Amino acid sequence: MIALIMAGGVGSRFWPLSRKSNPKQFLNILSDKPMINMTIDRLEGLVPLEKTFIVTAASQVELIKKHLPELPEKNIIIEPFGMNTAPCIALSSFYLKDIVPQDEVMVVLPADHLIKDEKRFRESLHYGKEAAKQGKLVTFGIKPTYPATGYGYIQAGGWLDEQTQSIQKFTEKPDLSQANEFLVSANYYWNSGMFMWSVETILNSYQKLQPQIYENMQKIEEKWQQKGKNSDISQLYKEMPKIPVDIGIMEKVSNAVVIPVDYGWSDVGSWGALYDLSPKDEHENVIKTEKEVINSSKNYVNTKKTVALIGVENLVVVETDDALLIADKNNTEKVKQIVENLKKKGKTELL
Repeated sequence: MIALIMAGGVGSRFWPLSRKSNPKQFLNILSDKPMINMTIDRLEGLVPLEKTFIVTAASQVELIKKHLPELPEKNIIIEPFGMNTAPCIALSSFYLKDIVPQDEVMVVLPADHLIKDEKRFRESLHYGKEAAKQGKLVTFGIKPTYPATGYGYIQAGGWLDEQTQSIQKFTEKPDLSQANEFLVSANYYWNSGMFMWSVETILNSYQKLQPQIYENMQKIEEKWQQKGKNSDISQLYKEMPKIPVDIGIMEKVSNAVVIPVDYGWSDVGSWGALYDLSPKDEHENVIKTEKEVINSSKNYVNTKKTVALIGVENLVVVETDDALLIADKNNTEKVKQIVENLKKKGKTELL
C-alpha cells in the first residue's frame, strides 16, 4: 500500500496564523507536532515513509522538505496551483503510475485532519485495502454525532458486506433542517475526504468519466517525458475542470463503496472547531499563556502575551506580529471572507 497526502491548501479559515508562507497543515495547533507530521505518524506500521507521497503547491515544497527531511525528494508531487481534488488526484495518479505497480493500493488523505482513535483508523484501512484490491473505489464515511452544517454528506445505499455500503450520492453542506434529517437517518455519513483505490482503477475511472482531465494529463505526461517532472505544466493544468473527485468520479461509478467509521474525526475546519477539540480550563476557556480571568467563559485565545478577560463569552482572539483576529466563536467560518477582502484590497503582506 502507498499513501498520497494532499497538502496544498492555504487554510484561510485559520488566518491570521495560517498564511501562504506557513499554511494550516504546518501549524502546531493540535499538539506539539504540525498537522502534516501527525498525518504521517498515523500511518506508522502500515505505510513506510519511502512509500508515502505528498502532493503540494509549488510554493510549499520547501516547507515539506523542512518538516519531513527524511522524505525522498521524488516523493513530492508538485501541483502548480490548487484546482480541487479531481485534478489533484489525477496529477498524482499519473505521476505514480510509472513508479509503483498498477495494482498497488493507494490511500488518499488530507494533511490537516484530526483522528483521535488511530487504532480504529488503521483497522479501517485494512478493510479499505481489501475492497480496493477487488476493484472498488472506497471512501470513508464518518458516523455523524451532531447536525453539522459545515460538512458534506454521503448518502449510503445497501450493505454489501459487514464493512461496506454502496453509495447513493454525495450532498454538499446542508442547512440545519437537512442536517437534522441526516442525523436521524441511518444511512447518511459525513464526507471525510479520505479514499482508497488501486492506481489502475482510478486511472480507468478518469479515462471513462473525465476525458478532459485524462487527455490533459496525457499531454502533461508527454511534457514530463520530454522535459522532466519539474517542467512548467501550469497552462495544461488550469484547463482542467475544477471539481472535487467525489462529484467528478465517485458519484458517477457503480463500483464506489463507503466504509462507515467512528474514530473521533474532525477536519478542524475553523477556530471554533479547534476550540471544541481543545482541552479547557474550569471556565471552559482555552488559553495557553499566562492569564487573569474574571466572569469570562467559553473563549479561545491564542497569543504569547499575558491575557486578561473580564465579562466576555464565546470569543476567539488570535494574535500574530502583524494582525489581530477578534470573532464571535459561532462565526469563525467567516474568517475566510476576511481573507478574501484582504486579497481584493491587495494586502498581500497579510496573506
